[in-house]
Amino acid sequence: MQYWGLTDPGCARTQNQDSYQILALDKNTLLCVVCDGMGGAKSGNVASSLAVDVFAQEIKRTWKSDMDAEQLDQMLYSAVKLANFTVYDQAQQFEEFAGMGTTLVALLIQGKKATVVNVGDSRAYHVDQNGIQQLTVDHSLVQMMIARGELSPEKARSYPGKNLITRAIGTEPVVNCDIFHRKVERGDCLLLCSDGLTNIIDDQEILFEVTYGMDKEQCCQRLLEIAKKRGAPDNVTSVLVVI
Repeated sequence: MQYWGLTDPGCARTQNQDSYQILALDKNTLLCVVCDGMGGAKSGNVASSLAVDVFAQEIKRTWKSDMDAEQLDQMLYSAVKLANFTVYDQAQQFEEFAGMGTTLVALLIQGKKATVVNVGDSRAYHVDQNGIQQLTVDHSLVQMMIARGELSPEKARSYPGKNLITRAIGTEPVVNCDIFHRKVERGDCLLLCSDGLTNIIDDQEILFEVTYGMDKEQCCQRLLEIAKKRGAPDNVTSVLVVI
């Protein structure tokens, strides 16, 4: 496996409230996490960095190479629960952190098995010879409206409330997460990203850059440059894994 990550404040914001981490658990197992924080001037970046660290360290502490699928899922659920409790607890204890929260999307790859967990609207994509597929489902107001047939995916991109999410790490005592499983093959790519990328670049553009870009090592940088050329009003984070 090869992997790269990149995060940037974008063009409009001075502070980066996104965080990410890539952690090799052994030579065949990789953990990647992306969080997009929200809150006041300081609390968004605190929420995202705290969630990334707590989640990743809990996986590192509890992971075993012989875990079956059910045990892996339970480990991911528990790590999300701990990250949520930690961020929520800090928000309750300190006035300057009140109301802070963060999205979380994480990828655990073990051999040819990929498991994704998410809360919020940061995304995971799978790119293979058949094209690109979004693995996660956004926990957002516009996604709910799309599911009810009240809004088309095209109109959702410019809808005024597109940044309103319905779940987040740290805003409530308990949070539900979604888990997805995918078989992967040699040469497949998996991409994690914050909405600072997907609000600016559509899926087919991501597919083109991942599939036809001259150098996979520079893919995250190319995606960032495209976002910046279009104004990048939000922080931009991406993590690319090539199987």
